Amino acid sequence: MKDANLFQLGIGLETGAHAEDLRGRKAAFDNCATTPARADALCDSGRDDHFIRRNGRVYAGTHLIIEVVDGTGLDDEARIERAFRDCVTECGATLLHIHTHKFSPQGVSGVAVLAESHISVHTWPEIGYGAFDVFMCGDAEPWRAVGVLKAAFETDDVRVRELLRGDGLVTAEERAA
Repeated sequence: MKDANLFQLGIGLETGAHAEDLRGRKAAFDNCATTPARADALCDSGRDDHFIRRNGRVYAGTHLIIEVVDGTGLDDEARIERAFRDCVTECGATLLHIHTHKFSPQGVSGVAVLAESHISVHTWPEIGYGAFDVFMCGDAEPWRAVGVLKAAFETDDVRVRELLRGDGLVTAEERAA
């Protein structure tokens, strides 16, 4: 029974990801001091890394900080899980796992782990507030989650900030080299 706690944390589960594969990272960053090598590694269109190459920029993914204000149903785990699933479908992402936790007397935290990254939430239903993160790379369309969350929590007050994660790892000069 000594490993029961490890199992609950997910440590030791057979997921296929037992150790970090450093081969790709080593190849991509062997010559970090030589910026064209990094640019070549990240700008190679044959890479299967889900980096986004759009409008002359190369970045890891789009991370939306989404605040649901005056929402309803933010204390309902099933509703939050349904919203996660609907976001995944609408955004064209790939769901790997969902985990939520209901707090007492109220509030829910949860995460949907995606092949393209994640969606997470922490709610304060007593004030109608939900703090969501939607981070996706590759061809997924995270902005489509905004409409899903508006509908799921019955509010028009949804505030969004966008971060392009990894933007600037490859500069315009490196792309031109």
